[in-house]
Amino acid sequence: MLKKLTTKDIALAITFTALYVVFGFLKISPIIGLTGQAITAAAIMAPLIGILLGPYVGTLCAVLGGVIGLFFGSFIQLSFFSGVATVLCSGLICKGRRAIAVIVYLSLFLFLAFYPLVGPVWLFPTYIWFQLIGLVILISPLQTLATKYFASKNGSKLFFAFFVTSLASTLAGQIVGTLTFEAINIPDANFFLVTWVATAFLYPVERTVIAIAAAFVGVALYKILRPTNFMLLLNRQNR
Repeated sequence: MLKKLTTKDIALAITFTALYVVFGFLKISPIIGLTGQAITAAAIMAPLIGILLGPYVGTLCAVLGGVIGLFFGSFIQLSFFSGVATVLCSGLICKGRRAIAVIVYLSLFLFLAFYPLVGPVWLFPTYIWFQLIGLVILISPLQTLATKYFASKNGSKLFFAFFVTSLASTLAGQIVGTLTFEAINIPDANFFLVTWVATAFLYPVERTVIAIAAAFVGVALYKILRPTNFMLLLNRQNR
């Protein structure tokens, strides 16, 4: 149940929304198939917003930040929907709603895999190998351990917690971004076959790098905010 927002809640939401928008202007990787478009550093911030603010306030930040980014041209449809999915997934995982996160991830995964005519299962099943690993991580004891480690003061355990959670959630975002890519393009089998083959071993590297970067930033934020009274607010259950 979503608790009543306090002044600090609102201040944090505004702050992270602004950071999300700013990070959206920093390009880190081109999007294959969309000339001139790129994945931005907002992809690094997205899982952290969910982890720190939870699925409700966090998703609200992603939606507001995404809308602002769309208006100013720093976001496109793919990054908007991908970011929202990432924040929602990481927020659900960290706030004790992993079962819902698994259902959401699995549903999106199957929708992408069996997308009519041009889904990877029909054209190049190898494409979904790393997304499948993300699902396994999400339902495994590895994610359970990572979630527990958020309460640790040990730097290595915190890094592990942020990395594992960020990896699973950023893969959920990647699935949604790919679904959006399928939806906005003409269902040309040859075009999508080339896309699946070209990116099957690129997006795993991309998403792993995003998760590592998110872990470094997340641990730093955690250590900065922990001495303040904001940590209890950030990690409050049922947000």
